[in-house]
Amino acid sequence: MTTTEGQQMHQLFSYGTLQQERVQLSTFGRLLQGHPDGIIGYIVTAIKITDAKVVEVSGQATHPMIRATGNVRHRVPGTVFEVTEEELSQADAYEVDAYERVKAPLESGGRAWVYIERRVSDPPLRNLDPKAEVK
Repeated sequence: MTTTEGQQMHQLFSYGTLQQERVQLSTFGRLLQGHPDGIIGYIVTAIKITDAKVVEVSGQATHPMIRATGNVRHRVPGTVFEVTEEELSQADAYEVDAYERVKAPLESGGRAWVYIERRVSDPPLRNLDPKAEVK
């Protein structure tokens, strides 16, 4: 999707603080235009935010976070915003490391970028000392 200025536009789904006017103004320098929608296959959890700047901007020390369940009966309501590539990068900078951005299915059809609980995988097994004997 592109605008008349030729910029690449992206769909960004928000279920939390990115819907707040003060967060949008601080993060993007403008208010975003959006429409209500839902995301399928996720549930809402919460996370304690320790980044002082994010807490100051949002006014909240606890933010919602969503976790994939794969269950199509699970739905999270929110808003779909249209953002530029640069604004998507600005949203990435706003979100703390506990979130990751993925594309997910919308209730209305199609897909949008959304910030979900970061998947943590086990670190690879490796020998830190290449001269050590492996037993």
